[in-house]
Amino acid sequence: MFKKILIANRGEIAIRIAKTATQMGIQTVAVYSDADKDALHVASADQAVYIGGSVPSKSYLNIERIIDAAKATGAEAVHPGYGFLSENPAFALALEAAGLVFIGPSAKAIRAMGLKDAAKVLMEQANVPVVPGYHGSEQSNDGLLREAISIGFPLLIKAVAGGGGKGMRRVDTEAEFSQALVSAKSEAHGAFENDAVLLEKFIASPRHIEIQIFGDGETAVHLFERDCSLQRRYQKVIEEAPAPGMSDEMRTEMGKAAVRAAKAIGYKGAGTVEFIVDASEGLRPDRFWFMEMNTRLQVEHPVTEAVTGVDLVEWQVRVAAGEGLPLAQDALKISGHAFEARIYAEDPANGFLPVTGALCHVSFPADCRADCAVQSGDTISPFYDPMIAKLIVHGENRSDALAKFSQVLRKTKLAGSLTNLEFLIQIAEHDDFVRGQIDTSWIDRNVKNLTSDHAPSQVAILSAALAVLTQNIAPDSLAGFHLWFPSKKAFYLGWKGQIIDFKAEFYANRIALWSFSAVVASPDAPTDGQRFDLDYKLGGWWFGPHPLLQAFRLGNKIWVCDTGSQIFDVPDPLDRVGCLGTNADIILSPMPGLVSNVAVKVGEKVEKDTALVVLEAMKMEHVLRAPHDCIIKEVLVVSGDQVEADATLILLAL
Repeated sequence: MFKKILIANRGEIAIRIAKTATQMGIQTVAVYSDADKDALHVASADQAVYIGGSVPSKSYLNIERIIDAAKATGAEAVHPGYGFLSENPAFALALEAAGLVFIGPSAKAIRAMGLKDAAKVLMEQANVPVVPGYHGSEQSNDGLLREAISIGFPLLIKAVAGGGGKGMRRVDTEAEFSQALVSAKSEAHGAFENDAVLLEKFIASPRHIEIQIFGDGETAVHLFERDCSLQRRYQKVIEEAPAPGMSDEMRTEMGKAAVRAAKAIGYKGAGTVEFIVDASEGLRPDRFWFMEMNTRLQVEHPVTEAVTGVDLVEWQVRVAAGEGLPLAQDALKISGHAFEARIYAEDPANGFLPVTGALCHVSFPADCRADCAVQSGDTISPFYDPMIAKLIVHGENRSDALAKFSQVLRKTKLAGSLTNLEFLIQIAEHDDFVRGQIDTSWIDRNVKNLTSDHAPSQVAILSAALAVLTQNIAPDSLAGFHLWFPSKKAFYLGWKGQIIDFKAEFYANRIALWSFSAVVASPDAPTDGQRFDLDYKLGGWWFGPHPLLQAFRLGNKIWVCDTGSQIFDVPDPLDRVGCLGTNADIILSPMPGLVSNVAVKVGEKVEKDTALVVLEAMKMEHVLRAPHDCIIKEVLVVSGDQVEADATLILLAL
């Protein structure tokens, strides 16, 4: 067994690997970039080595520096985690040449499954069902269009390299194909330096069900399925195991197909075989097809660990050290049900645009597994994936696990950055999800309702008001010093451009609040002239029988932890309206990023929703569009510019 391993990754997966290694008595080495010098994954290891700048190409993708770090610290093996170099055959070969063990499959196996077109040919030869489509060498626009017409619409354009939804586009009509192809190729080239694509028939009522496999180079087993059908932009949002509605017959057939795939390439280590399933008539063993194989540990592996009791990282380390498979197929069983949710720093109401920001408060309930690499006071980096945490729950059955899942999401407290937490709660409690009646397009069909602004409750509004009043004030000092009347204060509270005027009177352990000009569109929002008595008792603040919610002030924002977060403004009383307004004639960069394309010129007339600028940030392309019909007044950037958040990109004129 290894005495020391280096973890060539960051974030929650680096922490998760270090935890298992420590339990096995193995020392760990972390690597870090400039942006991660104070990150939690650095503190989780026995040693840490600086490997370069914040941009991944200068650090986490720099093979030479990672190998140097391993040699300098005496590490015998390297675990790649997922992402970055985990599916790079050149990395596996470089480690081997340096006398280091790669905790993963062989370079040959990675290469065999790394290009989706070649993988599909290999799977056909291994008698694994494959989605109808085109995965040939013809890559001209006209040639691909002819193949698309032959396949029929709707279809998917998919990058042959990589994954995670990058370089993937759904095309519903022939007229949409050319533009979607250009966009997919551009994103694929930016992400993988390979713009080749394949075409796949789009399956009706599709479910995404994947099989966890594990091999030792000679034989392989499967650890059952995960349902990953809840997706947005082909990125998984919530996963569960086992899959709802799965029969023993279909589980057996899918498991056998996945094992055939693993054996066909002599697979060693943890991997996932992903299938698309036509669920239009329920789950049937003749309605699933191979999509791709991920030759690494998956982000969603914890749900498999929860229902099997297996530590997949421990298995990875043992097999890499030369041991055989820890368990045979007949010894593996499913116990209970598990869910995993991915919490991201993003703005669901604004097309799920990734965001940066300082997390002033981070806390998770005790009754879940929280794989997280941030803590209160950390800042979301623009250089890496914006995932904050993964929350995993396990129950005796699906309904038990789902009830726990909902409560864990509601008890999670995050403040300081926009997140998708409320979006996840809306999904977890939706009737369709509760009944297991979802497919890969379900979020797209329901996104408007899932991301609509939910007006704050009365308790949330009062909690925000209290945060304005009691900042840096001890409860027993609220009475203040006065002769005949209680001390008073007037202030304003804003929500989505709507403002409430408040007047407060302070007593010993009580605040009396009056609201005026209350226009917040909430069923139980304060009404004009309404009085509220807030009392300090039992170690906290209460409004009648209701304890007030946790609230945090960050500058002129109040973050209230209520079904995710409700965010309030604290307007300047001298400029109530101006401080809440926005300028629709300026296109700002929503985050730091690289301008990959400027699609308009000065003087050009454009219609609402016309693409103006394409920005690459947080591993994705983001298209900034015209907010209304307008004329391009001034263009302040060119392709290749690196811009900061809130940088002015384009000026518009009516």
